[in-house]
Formats: sequence, C-alpha cells, structure tokens
Amino acid sequence: MKVGVIGTGNMGENHIRTYKSLSDSCRLAGIYDANEKINQQMAEKYNVSPFYSMEGLLKEVDAVSITVPTPFHYEVGLRCIENKVHMLMEKPITSTVQEAQTLVKKAEEQDLILQVGHIELFNPVIQTLKKEIADQNVIAIDTHRMSPYHPKLKDIDVVHDLMIHDLYIINELMEDELKEFYTLGQLMETSPKHAIMIAEFKQGVIAQVTASMQSNKTIRSVQVLTEEAYFIADLLRNEINVTRPDKQKTKDFPSTVTKTIQIPPFYQPLTLQLKEFISCIKNNTPPLVKGEDGVKSLTLSSKISEAIKKQKGAHPS
Repeated sequence: MKVGVIGTGNMGENHIRTYKSLSDSCRLAGIYDANEKINQQMAEKYNVSPFYSMEGLLKEVDAVSITVPTPFHYEVGLRCIENKVHMLMEKPITSTVQEAQTLVKKAEEQDLILQVGHIELFNPVIQTLKKEIADQNVIAIDTHRMSPYHPKLKDIDVVHDLMIHDLYIINELMEDELKEFYTLGQLMETSPKHAIMIAEFKQGVIAQVTASMQSNKTIRSVQVLTEEAYFIADLLRNEINVTRPDKQKTKDFPSTVTKTIQIPPFYQPLTLQLKEFISCIKNNTPPLVKGEDGVKSLTLSSKISEAIKKQKGAHPS
C-alpha cells in the first residue's frame, strides 16, 4: 500500500517518521507541503519523494495522513475524496460541524476510510486504565491537560486543541451519554486559553475536565474515583497509581495501600494508530475513531467553546 503525508510540520514529521518504520505494511510514496522549503527539507531528512502539488501526490497514493492546520482540513479532505484516497485526518476533523458532516457523507459515498486522529485512545496507559476500572462502579472522573503558553498559540482554542483529547478519553472509559454540562473559562484575545467543563452522565457519573495553555507546568492526567479505589493515570510518566483500602489493617484504624502500574513504552500511540489505519483500509473495516465520532467530538467541543465565549462576552471571529 502506498501512503503519503500532507503537511510536514511537527505532527506531519511524526507521521513521516512512523510510516517509514512501518515498511513491512506500507510504502511512504511521498509528501507534500505548501511551503516548498520545508517540503524539501523533510524529503531530504527522511529520504522520501517530495511532491510540489497536492494533486500530484494524490494520484500516486492509496491513503494519506492530513496534518495541515485545521482551517485547511475541509479543502484537503475534499481533494482526497475526489481522488478516491483514504484519509487519516488529525483532530479536530474540521473547523465547523457542517464541514465535518459533509466530509463524512462524501467519504461514505465513495466507500473511503475517514479516520480521525485522536491519538490518546491508542495510548497503552488509557487502555490499561480502562481494563482496571471495567468491573468497578465509577463515581467521578477528573482530567487535567495543561501546558505553558507560547505566542504561537495566540489563535489556538484550548478546547479544540487540548480538551478534545480528554472528551474522547472519558467517552472511551465511560461508554455513556452526556446528560448535561457547565463551563467556565478564560479568554486571551477572543479564544479560550483556560477551560473547565463539569458534566453529569446519564448513569450519574460526574466528570470535571480542565484544559489550559496558561500553566507553568505540563500536566497530562486522568483521575478516576470508584467505590473500591482511586486511580491516577499519568500520561507523561506512563504509569497508573491505584489506591485501595488496606484490608489487613483493623477497621478501627483505616489505612490505604497504593500500587503503581508501570506501562512499558514498547509501542508509541502513533504507531498503533497508523497500523490500525492501514489495517482498516486493507480489510475494509471501520476504524476505532470514525468520521462520525469526529463529528460528535467537534460538536461537543464547539458547544463548550462557544459557551465560554458567550460568558466572557467575546464576539464571534
């Protein structure tokens, strides 16, 4: 199978490097970036063919990773569909829900795979956490995804860029429908840079999701409180700490014991994600994160973002 990468920035380079490591299941036939200098640099660095038009690349491949900025997702996606090329679209799927719905519909009509790149669902830490809480009664989930601010993030919405990952993680862990939610946040210019969502699910579980681009420390954590234990998953340290009552202690002196589950980083999430993408194309099976899932995720994140902007009196851009 011949694959390509459209967009050779930081994330695009990750896709190029990973496809090169999967030579047993695919061949990286080429890359394309509108910036010819960067395009050429990446081509030389990874010994891959550069294309100087998107159409040229699309005529030579079966599938592509689309890692261009979000405002260009819709246009690039349409070009891929016109050329009958399967797509792995980095999150969020598009800028608007209407664009996302159109892309999904057109891809289905052409029987094309449209996978959305929510990479955290392929994180072994999240999959291990899911197994650990599978037989437990969950009371609450609390996530934190926080990073320092950088001027290049000036126009980036923290809900669409960071919080959207944890919305997917919670959906994966809970497999339940959202009942209602409330939002709080802070704007910088006209976009949310610090956002909190408090939600209740139909089965009664409470979730608090915090995302920030104004933190002095980088944090990626998922905390789950159940009737039996307390789980803290640290996605940066690849570990889960599980605290339970110490049954060997007497009832008169309550005590707890904490166990650490260390997840060896044998497989990178992006490797697992691209392997699944290739497998879905070869076997004509639906991906873990379908286009429809991308639409649902974008719909919720858009509602959260708009609610914060409305609270702060920001005018639509």
